[in-house]
Amino acid sequence: MNKQVPHDKSLDNSLTLMQEGYLFLGNRMKEYGTDLFEARLLGQQVICMSGEEAAKKFYNPELFQRKGAAPKRVQKTLFGQNAIQTMDGDAHIHRKILFLSLMTPAEEKNIGNMVAKAWEDKIAEWEQAESIVLFEEAKELLCRVACEWTGVPLDEEEVKIRADDFAAMVDAFGAVGPRHWKGRKARTRAEDWITGLIEDVRSGERAVEDETALYEMAFYQTPDGDQLDAHMAAVELINVLRPIVAISTFITFAAVALFDHPEEKEKLRQGGEEYLDMFVQEVRRFYPFGPFLGARVKKEFEWKGCIFKEGQLVLLDMYGTNHDERIWDQPFYFNPERFRHHPENLYDFIPQGGGDPKKGHRCPGEGITVEAMKASIEFLVDKIDYDIPDQDLSYSMARMPTLPESGFVMSNVRRKAE
Repeated sequence: MNKQVPHDKSLDNSLTLMQEGYLFLGNRMKEYGTDLFEARLLGQQVICMSGEEAAKKFYNPELFQRKGAAPKRVQKTLFGQNAIQTMDGDAHIHRKILFLSLMTPAEEKNIGNMVAKAWEDKIAEWEQAESIVLFEEAKELLCRVACEWTGVPLDEEEVKIRADDFAAMVDAFGAVGPRHWKGRKARTRAEDWITGLIEDVRSGERAVEDETALYEMAFYQTPDGDQLDAHMAAVELINVLRPIVAISTFITFAAVALFDHPEEKEKLRQGGEEYLDMFVQEVRRFYPFGPFLGARVKKEFEWKGCIFKEGQLVLLDMYGTNHDERIWDQPFYFNPERFRHHPENLYDFIPQGGGDPKKGHRCPGEGITVEAMKASIEFLVDKIDYDIPDQDLSYSMARMPTLPESGFVMSNVRRKAE
């Protein structure tokens, strides 16, 4: 225990973490007047930290590693066991290059265009419906797009099952009980499905286009020149598919932002691509998505009077850093204009992780998230009109991950007049 560092007095804070969710780390930072404290979580001493300087330390590969950081319960639901998120060093960089080769700026734009077309194709169906739930629609639409883009075959009768399974994996990462077990069962189904596809592609029973994610994952070679076993290749392909489906959460929060701030619609119409990008970034900053990230200390070091011991678990507060008053003026106020002159920084804005995505553990699909959100927001603002019936749009900060209770219900949807 570091005597110079605030230490939470509870014997174990695991239950309190579940009760406070996204605010657990920030509440204690505020109470202790610090951006660094120690606590006991899940039976082990943990250092918790927040802010830009903390993020710079956290993403220093000389000081931290991911091996052993992600609990098995998270690997068995969200990431998959022994996936890229748990790797370090040259092996991690080699596999990261594979992901980055798939997610080029051109392909990010391609996915944005696919999402835009998919939304427009929905209008006629929605015009006939009494109401729709945006989160559910976005989940299935993104599942279709993700599978088409990666080369994964998907029959129409499968769409809801697969979309629900990808969403269940995400929903399980902060859960115990039924939500957790639902996520584990969903992952087992998805891994069995994709493993079978990988085996069929390798055997020649299923033709697949070169350069698609399905092809590249099937025939990827490790630095030793070995192919991944079919199951591991499936795990990594799911790490392309699942995050695209998870963008449905950001899209739903974007719709909430348009409802809560109706003046933003006209700003988006008048502001062009620049304002659209600012709006997307503010949605990603303002609304809760990932609560925190974990890593293990690679070698002992001292920072701010705290001794970080080799092997110790450290948590970085993502939500708190994105709402840090030292970085963001009035952080709990929704204001896209803050991004007009905000300098690009790899460590102060971390909705999908921090650092350089080419070298570290920042999400390589961040550009896909942005383009899919842009296409979705343009659709909601420029392509359709709709009513918003009375509903519960609140979201719990204790629930990880969280979502508006109603999923954002829309009624009387009609195509906007040209």
